[in-house]
Amino acid sequence: MPLTDMSTLLPLLVAIPLVGAIVSVLLNTKYAQVLTGLLTAMSLLLVIGFVLGGLSFNGAGDTITLRYSLAGWVAPLGIALSLDGFSALLITLTIFLVAVLTLYSAFYFSASPARVRFWPLWWLLVAGINALFLSADIFNIYVTLEIIGLAAVALVALSGNKESLTAALRYLLVGLLGSLCYLLAVALLYHAYGTLDFVQLAERVESNPLSWAALALITVGLVLKTALVPLHFWLPYAHGSAPAPVSAILSALVVKASFYLLVRFWMEILTPAVTNDALMLLGVFGGLAILWGCVQALRAKRLKLMVAYSTVAQIGYLFLLFPLLMSTDGASASQLAAQHQSALAAVSYFIVAHACAKAAMFIAAGNIIHSLGHDDIARLQGMAKYMPLSLFTFAIAGGSLIGLPPSAGFIAKWLLLNVAIDTQQWWWVVIILTGGLLAALAIFRVLDLAFIKPEHACEQSAPDNWQKVPVAMPVSGLALALCTMALGFNADLIIDLVSLGGGE
Repeated sequence: MPLTDMSTLLPLLVAIPLVGAIVSVLLNTKYAQVLTGLLTAMSLLLVIGFVLGGLSFNGAGDTITLRYSLAGWVAPLGIALSLDGFSALLITLTIFLVAVLTLYSAFYFSASPARVRFWPLWWLLVAGINALFLSADIFNIYVTLEIIGLAAVALVALSGNKESLTAALRYLLVGLLGSLCYLLAVALLYHAYGTLDFVQLAERVESNPLSWAALALITVGLVLKTALVPLHFWLPYAHGSAPAPVSAILSALVVKASFYLLVRFWMEILTPAVTNDALMLLGVFGGLAILWGCVQALRAKRLKLMVAYSTVAQIGYLFLLFPLLMSTDGASASQLAAQHQSALAAVSYFIVAHACAKAAMFIAAGNIIHSLGHDDIARLQGMAKYMPLSLFTFAIAGGSLIGLPPSAGFIAKWLLLNVAIDTQQWWWVVIILTGGLLAALAIFRVLDLAFIKPEHACEQSAPDNWQKVPVAMPVSGLALALCTMALGFNADLIIDLVSLGGGE
C-alpha cells in the first residue's frame, strides 16, 4: 500500500478500542466481553502491522512520518494524527502489552462481578492512550489526557473498598490539577502563536516570558501525572490498591504517556524556551526519585506497594534524559543532534524495558494475591514451592529492573551510562549504579523469603485459603518477563526505530 494510503489507517488505532468499549457495554455478558476484548486486541495488532509497514526509511536513513488530517481539514483548523519513529515505538508497545494484559484480565475477572464495569473502561483507556500517542495538536492532547485520567481513576476504584476509593479520589484530584495546568498553557500558546499544531508551534515559538510560563505550566501538569518526586505522593497508593491488570497498565503505559509529552515539548515543540538550568533541574529531581523510590521500596511491607515504589524510582531514570540533552560549549550542531539522539534512544529503550518488566511484576503480585488473599511480604516465606511460575516471573523481571545482563534493563542502563560518560556528567553514573544496588536489595529481599527461607519444613502443606490460579495467568506474566530477556539481544530494533524528526 502506498505511504499516503497507509496514513488513512491511523484513525483505526483509536476507533477500534472505542468500538470495543461500546460493544462491551451493549453485550453485557461474561463471554461476550471476553470475546470482544480478545478480538479487539487481535484487530489492534493487525492494524499496527499495516501502519508500521508504511513507516519506512528513506535513503538518508531518516524516518518518514505518517500524517493524516481528519475530514481533510488541515492545521491550524483541523485535527491531525501523526506517527513517527518515537510514537510508533510507544504505539507498538501499547498494542503488545494490551494484548497480553487483555488475556490476563479475562481470567483475572472471570468470576468477578467487576468485569461488567472493567471491559468498557479498559478499552476507553486504551483508546485514550493510542489517541495521545497519535495526536499532533496540543488541545487534542488535553482531550486525550482527560479520557485517560477519568478511565484510569474509575479502574483504580473498581474493587470498591475504602483503600481503592481513597486512592482513586486522590488520583482524580491530582489528575484534574495537572490537566488544568496543561490547559492554561494551551491557552497561552494559542494566544501568542495562533495555532495548536505541533509542527507550526515548533516553527513559531520564541524564547520569551510567555513561552517560559507555558513550558513551566505544561511541565508541572505533566510531572504531576508522571509522578516525579516530590509530586509522586498519589502513585504508590493508586497502583498499589488497583486490580493487578490495572496496576500493570498504569505503571507500564499511563505514566509513560505524560512523560512522552514532556519529551515532545522539551525536545521538539518548545525547544527555544528550554535552558540548561531547567534541564539540570529535571535531572536532579530524577536522581532524587531514583534514590527515594528505591529506599521506600526497600521499606515497603506489601508486595504491590513495593512494586509501586519501584515505579517511582524507575520514573527517575527517565528524567535523566533531560540533563543529558544539555548543550556544551564548542559542540557543533551535528554533535548536539547525535547527543540528543543517543540520549533519546537510551530512554526509549528504558521505557520498553521497564514497561514489560513492571507489567510482569504486577501480574506476579496479582497472582499471589489471587492465591493467598494478601501480599504481605513477611508472610510469603516458602511461596516459591506453590507458585514457582509467578515467583520465577518476579525474579526475571526484577533482574531487568536491577540491570542484570542480558536483560533489556541492562542494555537501557548501559546506554544511559554511555551518554552520561560522553557528556562528562559523571554524577549520573553514581546515581544509576546506586539505584541498581538499592533495587537489588528490595527485590532480593522478597526472593530471599520466597525461595530460600520457608517457614517450616519442606513437607509443609499449602497455606490456608490457598487457591490455584488458572495457568494462563502466570504464563502471561512469564511471557512479558521473558520479553525483557529477548529484548536484551535485539537492541537495534528499538534504537533504529526511535526518531523525533521525520524525513521529507
